[in-house]
Amino acid sequence: MHALIVVAHPVPTSLSHSVAAQVAQGVTLSSPGNSIEIADLAAEAFDPRFNAADIALYHREAAAPADVATEQARIDRADALVLVYPVYWWSMPGLLKGWIDRVFANGWAYDEATDIKLTKKLQHLKVHLVAVGGANMRTYARHGYFGAMRTQIDHGIFDYCGAKVVTSELLLTPETSDTSELLDAARGIGGRIFPPCREPEAARAA
Repeated sequence: MHALIVVAHPVPTSLSHSVAAQVAQGVTLSSPGNSIEIADLAAEAFDPRFNAADIALYHREAAAPADVATEQARIDRADALVLVYPVYWWSMPGLLKGWIDRVFANGWAYDEATDIKLTKKLQHLKVHLVAVGGANMRTYARHGYFGAMRTQIDHGIFDYCGAKVVTSELLLTPETSDTSELLDAARGIGGRIFPPCREPEAARAA
């Protein structure tokens, strides 16, 4: 099984990148046959700006721009899509939102026309969301921030395309400098993305 892990943080030494690395380790440790690809949107200089070419694609007047087609092919190769991102203003960063705006295009993620019913085209895709937040859980609970994030992202984006959100986690930065528990949780998330590989009966008997 293959997982595409998309991380959206401009600093390679950030906690978000460490979380992504631990998720990746969890995926590979859960079964020797699993593989991962990490898409570092900042390092790869993905352009998140929704432009005239993207409008043309939405209206079915042009093919997907090359960078969008590349990202769509990455997702098509994956059995699971994992998004790891810091919480900015109680949502995902603009870099990741722009990636979704451009890549999850009409005709690929969904079919939308004025005269036909919406067709959700990503019903085969399993999605895992891992947000890294800086506030404490009391703040998220008191103001309903995490619930709002799930409504906007889990339902508003992925359900619209038919993709199933299997994991929707909020990992909070600890008050101390010890991030080991948080990173253990990230590795655990990775380990649960795919079912563990079982040994054949003959191998166990031997």
